Amino acid sequence: MTSTKPILVLKNVTTIVNAHTPAAKAILKQLNLKIYPGDFITVLGPNGAGKSTFFNSIAGTLPVDSGQVLLQGKDITRLSVEKRAKFISRVFQDPKMGTAPRMTVAENLLLATKRGKARGLKLRGLKAKLATLQAQVSSMNNGLAERMQTATESLSGGQRQALSFLMATIERPDLLLLDEHTAALDPKTSAQLMQQTNERILQEKLTCLMITHHLDDALRYGNRLLVLDAGKIVFDVRDEQKQQLTKQKLLEFFGNIE
Repeated sequence: MTSTKPILVLKNVTTIVNAHTPAAKAILKQLNLKIYPGDFITVLGPNGAGKSTFFNSIAGTLPVDSGQVLLQGKDITRLSVEKRAKFISRVFQDPKMGTAPRMTVAENLLLATKRGKARGLKLRGLKAKLATLQAQVSSMNNGLAERMQTATESLSGGQRQALSFLMATIERPDLLLLDEHTAALDPKTSAQLMQQTNERILQEKLTCLMITHHLDDALRYGNRLLVLDAGKIVFDVRDEQKQQLTKQKLLEFFGNIE
């Protein structure tokens, strides 16, 4: 932890889906959480625990029905997803969701550098920024740097997801949400992207929440681990306590909550 002041606070957050209908259901229930600058938090939970709703409530994709979401001390509870995108970046499970398919790798990255900034009618200046963008891509070590002028739809799934990750972090967001961002990749590509993810988060001192179903990744990466169940945080460990966790202990814990 680099500061005693939290970067994100969730206060008694309740999120209901299908509100005002017979199918109404509370997914998050009076959830409380403080996230500190530099936290890299892995998030686990059984199916239906509320992990996606948890991220949607932070990102603004789903409005919360009660409670508050505070970012850097400011109430963003009613702020739109578009306005939150200035501060919060997200990488989804599907590699196709984070990129514009008919734009080149370079064009996608240039677009990402303008996130949250005022835009007008002016020359994009891609040529002048190409070397800088290529240097960013080279850090991924997956051949993406040689495909700067390739349309994103022609990339492999791993390259496209690596590009999505770079786009989400190129402007150093206040908070990075990784929504099972390696789940759709083969094991080798997934492991490579996870290693690169970890390196970039540590180097840039990013604050990150990462949903994963891989217990090994949840234990290996990050300084903090959360478990969600039935819309509440039922387990929260960090630093030395997290380091002492084993896969067997986690499996036993999940056995008790299912």
